Amino acid sequence: MSMEKRETFSSRLGFVLISAGCAIGLGNVWRFPYITGKYGGAAFVLLYLLFLIILGLPVMVMELAVGRGSQRSIALSFQRLEPKGTKWHWYSYFGFAGNYLLMMFYTVIAGWLLYYFVEMLRGGFTGLDAEGVAGKFGDLLSRPGTMALYMVIVVCIGMYVCNRGLRNGVERVNKLMMLCLLALMVVLAVNSVLLPGAGEGLRFYLQPNFHNLVYDVDGNWILGEAVFAAMGQAFFTLSLGIGAIAIFGSYIGKEHRLAGEALRIGVLDTCVAFVAGLIIFPACSAFGVSTGEGPALVFVTLPNIFNAMPLGRLWGAAFFLFLSCAALSTVIAVFENIIAFTMERWSRTRPEAVFLNLIGVLVLSMPCVLGSNLWAGITILGMDISGIEDFLVSQNILPLGSLLYVLFCTSKRGWGWDNFLAEANEGVGLTFPQGIRFYVRYILPVIVLFIFVMGYWNQFVAK
Repeated sequence: MSMEKRETFSSRLGFVLISAGCAIGLGNVWRFPYITGKYGGAAFVLLYLLFLIILGLPVMVMELAVGRGSQRSIALSFQRLEPKGTKWHWYSYFGFAGNYLLMMFYTVIAGWLLYYFVEMLRGGFTGLDAEGVAGKFGDLLSRPGTMALYMVIVVCIGMYVCNRGLRNGVERVNKLMMLCLLALMVVLAVNSVLLPGAGEGLRFYLQPNFHNLVYDVDGNWILGEAVFAAMGQAFFTLSLGIGAIAIFGSYIGKEHRLAGEALRIGVLDTCVAFVAGLIIFPACSAFGVSTGEGPALVFVTLPNIFNAMPLGRLWGAAFFLFLSCAALSTVIAVFENIIAFTMERWSRTRPEAVFLNLIGVLVLSMPCVLGSNLWAGITILGMDISGIEDFLVSQNILPLGSLLYVLFCTSKRGWGWDNFLAEANEGVGLTFPQGIRFYVRYILPVIVLFIFVMGYWNQFVAK
């Protein structure tokens, strides 16, 4: 395909909403409230915001700069910008694999949410007690046909949107979906805050208590775990390191500086996570539910909450519709990166790239579907199929990919600091500061490596 006909966003709002949509997902609406509840509430939120600013945003600016500077996806971006004779472009295939690995389990989880939306809408949870709701989730996991059906629906929706092109498909649908998502979240948050007994949850979430950040309810010291958790959440929430943000940088012009664009994306991503907490914590305190329920907080506990609420069927359907939209926004954004890679690397048209990747994602997502039932006995390094896929992405490709972007933008044998800074600061808006060069060149890579090492420590040693 001709690179001269590369598509662009029709508006700045479209770029911000779609880039934020790539970052917004289950990490915001499930993991953020869960770890916030585990590590001290409001005090943890402040720690998280600190690491978001000093860790997540600089890496996002670098990934956007590589995308805009090259006007290519991860398929060719390093190849276009790297000094002659260097091998930075070898990472492109690992980044592409990271996108695929992410979608191999993420589309399955998005299918679960879509299933719950349909079941809640048709009254499938009405009248069930806590044991019955828990059994509903277990029943879903034991039915590969149902899981496969909803996974296929998610993949087909995502690929259909991408097939319509950047402006008519990805931008138009994601803008509508993100605006509806934000409106729906506000309605659900107001409903939760007004529940009888919501005050305790609000105080826990909004009033910092640093003792809770240092010690858990049993008096055990948890500050080290909390710091690592805040680092990890700030880092992983933005989907950095696999080119999923860079692709949208390649679709924008040079009118605005990239630090301001990254800040807008980060603020929107954080607002969604924050409002998700306003939905979860007041409801949990109102109904006497522990915030440390893990995955059960969404798939087991919350349906019980909705069953006990007036118009609970309506609110439950709205909540799982909101979760489905959050997941689909990520799916569509990552699909666009996968499709752009195929178009650029192998000179395919968009319809050809969509068809090839539709088949690829459907086939490669099936092991995750079967891993909960027919292949439940299969483990790799002590993890089930979805667990190993998540581990490879979250604890390996994302941090190492982000490290590579940082080194590429600061190393003399890469794109280099001067070239990066010139690209990041072209246009009007917030300037990426020259004075933090030492920090991003030497300290930031150490932090990213720390996250990578601690991921292995927690997985294989601390257990």
